Amino acid sequence: MDVFRSLALFAVAAVAEIGGAYLVWQGVRDDRGWPWVVLGGLALTAYGLIATFQPEASFGRIFAAYGGIFIVGSLLWGMAFEGFRPDRWDVVGGAICLVGMAVIMYAPRT
Repeated sequence: MDVFRSLALFAVAAVAEIGGAYLVWQGVRDDRGWPWVVLGGLALTAYGLIATFQPEASFGRIFAAYGGIFIVGSLLWGMAFEGFRPDRWDVVGGAICLVGMAVIMYAPRT
């Protein structure tokens, strides 16, 4: 059950981080104003807190593994909110990142 909890936390963290960064982007680059930037900052703060609930105790391992989730999540965010269509290399690269994340996080250790 720790793997399911860990994956759920990674997913929630990705929404908070990518969503927060997107709100900041919208506030600054697309001139939506400072309220968007502030909301983005709050979401980014939530992202930092969410990671502390991971069952694994190693900061380095959690954030290294999260990198794979972030990459795939960013591609999915672009598809959902900006009409981005990944090519086969985006898909291959994302798959490699998820495999790396799984090895880092869930490989059996003695």
